[in-house]
Amino acid sequence: MNITPVGIWGAFPNKNEATSSFLLEQDGFRCLFDCGSGVVSAVQNYTELREIDAIAISHYHADHIADIGVFQHAAMIGMQLKEWETLVPIYAHNRDKEAFGKLTFKGVTEGRALNVDQPVQIGPWEVSFCETIHPVYCLAMKFSANGKSVVFTADTSWQEKLIEFSQEVDLLVAESNLYEKYIGIIEGHMSGSQAGTLAARANAGKLLLTHLPQYGNLEEILQAAKETYKGDVAFAEIGKTYSI
Repeated sequence: MNITPVGIWGAFPNKNEATSSFLLEQDGFRCLFDCGSGVVSAVQNYTELREIDAIAISHYHADHIADIGVFQHAAMIGMQLKEWETLVPIYAHNRDKEAFGKLTFKGVTEGRALNVDQPVQIGPWEVSFCETIHPVYCLAMKFSANGKSVVFTADTSWQEKLIEFSQEVDLLVAESNLYEKYIGIIEGHMSGSQAGTLAARANAGKLLLTHLPQYGNLEEILQAAKETYKGDVAFAEIGKTYSI
């Protein structure tokens, strides 16, 4: 399984980059996890848009879905030119009926509803879910195949449930949007130390930090994660492929 960070920012993209999003590849199947601002442009550095077989969406905040409409128009043009042959499924929860309804578009994309208690098969992966703590309903996701797995926490405050959900995972991709001084002040996100604690208590093989803030000294977040997790930890590096 190969995982390539497409973007690493929370809320809005840094200049010429994208919000937090990852491209997963295995056995020729490609799935995009989240599709926020700048993602459609950035992901073309690593794959043709028509080669994306599925999209999985954690929640409906703009930094995670802003480019869905852009992708749909690319797919529509591709269909018109006979360059795309099959519609692209977009997997997401349907707690927000209006937002979920927009995932199905003119025969080129189709929304497929996710239930937190029901794992689904997306290409080669079994995908399971954990509800997170965030201002809107949001799902962390675990992609598993051939005895290997990656967990994306998506957006969340600290919660114990994620420890069991992430137990023994090969790669933990954890949101780390907060500096330590904002713990308990800004809700719905984790700090570097909390991401590290999650990785340590889950015995994760490697920790990547994502959904980063555009302000402050990011090195503080990384150092806070290293204080609570003594394993392999780094910021997710845009364009680098992580193989598990």
